[in-house]
Amino acid sequence: MTKKYIEEGKKLEQAIDIAIESFKKYPPKDFNQANIDHVVNCYLEDKRSIFNCESKFQNLSSLKYTITNVFTIFHESSGPGVEYFWQKLKENKLDYERKNPLEKILKRGKIKNDIEFQLVIDMIPVAEQVGLISLDQEKALNEMLGKYEN
Repeated sequence: MTKKYIEEGKKLEQAIDIAIESFKKYPPKDFNQANIDHVVNCYLEDKRSIFNCESKFQNLSSLKYTITNVFTIFHESSGPGVEYFWQKLKENKLDYERKNPLEKILKRGKIKNDIEFQLVIDMIPVAEQVGLISLDQEKALNEMLGKYEN
């Protein structure tokens, strides 16, 4: 296990703790307690596996898979829990980068399915408010919503 792996693993452990705190403090509106417990248990398993896995998996490439698992919902969702998560990461000086899922849609110039349609609807207000998109991008996304609906 390299020094870099240990550093990144400890950083990821902190991020997982913040993810769990976010889910408990601001559960998604359509989650019941069983859903929350399941997500928390998955995060705890991810956390346990960082330093308790086979030595062949104790490398930065393998750690990236866990990072992807932990961060997916925080990249693809919006709401108080997501905002809380990113704020806490920043406060704790954990240098993970927030990816803007709207960028792909903006580059492509169209919404391709119902999942993206709902994502755009959910994210526009938050993305504009926190500076993830400009007013021009907001206008373009609203036009894409209209085209997709038709």
